Amino acid sequence: METIGPATRRNATGPLRRLLWLRELPRPAPRRRSWWYAAPLSLLALAGLGLAAGAYLEDNRNLPGIVIVIMAAGSVLPVAVCFRRPVLAWRIAYPFLFLGVINAASGEPWPWNPVQIFGFLVVLGRLAITQQSAVTLWATVASLIPVFLFAPTANAWGGVLLVVAIAALGDIAFRRRRTRELLARSEELTEQERAKRAVLEERARIAREMHDVVAHHMSMIAVRAETAPYRVGGLGAAAEEELATIATAARAALTDMRRLLGALRAEDGAEAPTTPQPGLADLGALVENAQAAGVDVTLTAEGLGKVPETVGLAAYRIVQEALANAARHAPGGPVTVEARGASDRLELTVRNRRTEVSASGGGHGLIGMRERAALLGGELTAGPDRFDFVVHATLPFERPTE
Repeated sequence: METIGPATRRNATGPLRRLLWLRELPRPAPRRRSWWYAAPLSLLALAGLGLAAGAYLEDNRNLPGIVIVIMAAGSVLPVAVCFRRPVLAWRIAYPFLFLGVINAASGEPWPWNPVQIFGFLVVLGRLAITQQSAVTLWATVASLIPVFLFAPTANAWGGVLLVVAIAALGDIAFRRRRTRELLARSEELTEQERAKRAVLEERARIAREMHDVVAHHMSMIAVRAETAPYRVGGLGAAAEEELATIATAARAALTDMRRLLGALRAEDGAEAPTTPQPGLADLGALVENAQAAGVDVTLTAEGLGKVPETVGLAAYRIVQEALANAARHAPGGPVTVEARGASDRLELTVRNRRTEVSASGGGHGLIGMRERAALLGGELTAGPDRFDFVVHATLPFERPTE
């Protein structure tokens, strides 16, 4: 109970502190164009009501001129403030409920001038519409004190009913608006969850198709390559070595496939695989595998020590796809790979000599390479250059801010 008591008191007095002295953030200004025409007219109307309040006080009260000016200004100033700072407006209007009764004549039905009564009700209604119910409750209770202190007995209860009715109507409007906002936010979150679920389901479908089709065929390739020396007699040592290389490449492709499937099936990264992704340090092994497959590849690498992992992964995948395209579209042609790191970017060039089979400029491979470069804020071009087909990528280390 000792820990609950202070928290309960803070919860009870928090709205009171917010009403009396905590700093209030101004509400956003209206964006409608009509407001720019209504605001000057409203100020003129308030000025006219202020003059009317001054005339009423001058006719019914025996007060110095400066006091009449202060009381008249206090009758309309809170109304001008309440639209953006309703709590501050109530703080200004509330003391004038005590100052406004100075030298009230016995013949007046209320000890406050009519403009002040109207203005205070506007301020209280505005506060109730914009603030939480607890703040409105404290403001209403505090506003009833001067009513019971200064209003005639016959009119006190009528004033109480009027104040409570204004506060209650404003609070109802606040609750309705708040409910609509919560419903809209809930619908927005629901739509986001639906979209997220749709993406996850699509990823799961893709992963399932890749597992059932691609992974199955890759596994069969590896198995047939491994068992070929036992099933087929009379194979030479070179053929057996080539089949072993094919089996190793197929197993490596299966490993990459399983890593990709794990990433596709992971939700929010909770089940994402922890196996390190390839990078620039693996370019040598990639080139060696291509050379073992019969591609004439030459690698030149300089200044790669400071290249980030994300850039290294993108560069590895671009080189991997470019070598696959060279082997598929220009078999037998020499290929050069150049990777040069600068202070803020990586320049990557893959050049292969075109044979009688021209390199195709379309396909999903080139699209994927361009997308990888674009995700890093870089550029990738691919196309013929005289006798060569050139893939050139510029990958910045930091994505430029837009």
